Amino acid sequence: MLIRELSAGQCTEILASNRLASLACASGEHPYAVPIYYAYSDYHLYSFTLPGKKLGWMRANPNVSVLVVESRGSREWASVVVNGMFEELPDWIGHKVDRDHAWSVLSKQAMWWEPGAVKPIAPPLSDHSPHVFYRIVIQQISGREAVDGDFGSTDG
Repeated sequence: MLIRELSAGQCTEILASNRLASLACASGEHPYAVPIYYAYSDYHLYSFTLPGKKLGWMRANPNVSVLVVESRGSREWASVVVNGMFEELPDWIGHKVDRDHAWSVLSKQAMWWEPGAVKPIAPPLSDHSPHVFYRIVIQQISGREAVDGDFGSTDG
């Protein structure tokens, strides 16, 4: 097996062609990682959630990491790590364009609201929806891939 670094362009292609990731955030000394569905657009990752631990922690500490892993076979894979900044896209004047863009890129995928809108306990009914659109502003990106094969042998 050979492990090699991916270029920024290759990392971007992987982000654009996938939608499931692990999002890591932190509060104090404790990390917290959860699966999210996302959409990539213009060097941002867009997503959606309901209020909970993840949102509270990202509001308190907007520095996050995102991991996307692409399986390419039994021994081949690629992974991309994004370090970025959480940005909430509230339903307020001044955020409409960004919020509409988030909805637009997310809604191109079937079931785009999962798992962000699915909670183990149903929230109480109210006259407004507590859902939150957000984006991760990509500040740093890196990636690696594993390619199966015997690259170290020489015949002769």
